[in-house]
Amino acid sequence: MLIKSPPRHQLSEQQVTPESAYVSRRRVISGLGAGIGSLLLAGNARALDLFGGEPDKAAPRKPLAFTPQKPAPDLVLTPQAKVISHNNFYEFGTGKTDPAENSQGLKTEPWTLTVEGEVEKPGTVDVWKLMGEIGLEERIYRMRCVEAWSMNIPWVGFELGKFLKRFAPTSRARYVAFETLYDPQQMPGQRNRYIGGGVDYPYVEGLRIDEAMHPLTILSVGLYGKTLPPQNGAPIRLVVPWKYGFKGIKSIVKIRLLEQMPPTSWNKLAPQEYGFYANVNPKVDHPRWSQASERFIGPGGLFAVKRQPTLPFNGYAEEVASLYSNMDLRKFY
Repeated sequence: MLIKSPPRHQLSEQQVTPESAYVSRRRVISGLGAGIGSLLLAGNARALDLFGGEPDKAAPRKPLAFTPQKPAPDLVLTPQAKVISHNNFYEFGTGKTDPAENSQGLKTEPWTLTVEGEVEKPGTVDVWKLMGEIGLEERIYRMRCVEAWSMNIPWVGFELGKFLKRFAPTSRARYVAFETLYDPQQMPGQRNRYIGGGVDYPYVEGLRIDEAMHPLTILSVGLYGKTLPPQNGAPIRLVVPWKYGFKGIKSIVKIRLLEQMPPTSWNKLAPQEYGFYANVNPKVDHPRWSQASERFIGPGGLFAVKRQPTLPFNGYAEEVASLYSNMDLRKFY
């Protein structure tokens, strides 16, 4: 059954997404490449409407075949203004408003993404051209930060696994490594360790191959129907909804398929606090705070922020828990 898109500011759980489910809006963008080109000349690429026209009327939403665990009747979207102003992107500073303030000069076009390593067909793609060729869809996902706050965000993107298949991974590919743009001239946190939180740049992240190929894992090129703002990882970033937000590497320029587990930035900086897997787990606390609950950033002011229980795998356990069935999740945190 097709469900028309309800108003974005008052979405109920039944209208948007069950606890472990997501809603998608799939639409191949015909002619988008030319539209992007004209907008680039006008300098407005970051505000491009990825669905065109009036998205709420033009493209109905269709629930995908993921079964909810427990309906949560009060789930609503985080307002767009908060999603684009409350960010962690240490390349532009460690304060929550620093990325929005310091990233607006980031040059996101042209932008290429290289895929290499254990693949039969290594290559480099133009990300803006890719947006016009690949079928984009909207995924409304929970996002849980390791700092114990959360949001509900409508991402626009495509499945990472389907994208990687274009490059024919070999049988030796057991992990997928990601790398952010390294450009100290544009990113003050890369020039100055104090501004950048002491991270060893470029920022790197990684997934196991089965995690990367899982249909919930996406590469996002937009949110709220528009292309990503720089502070949210323009023009392309990773979104893995059952993991803590720092796994969602931003402004990606390189993907490598590897036989060995790759290093990851936060694990290198503080291995006792940030493991490779980073699955949301309310029973495994951060060494400096509890992970049993979280502050949901939704509509309203400071006093409207609600504290709610943290769900195992961020509510996606039914879909992904089997990936870790034989693992000690306290050891592999």
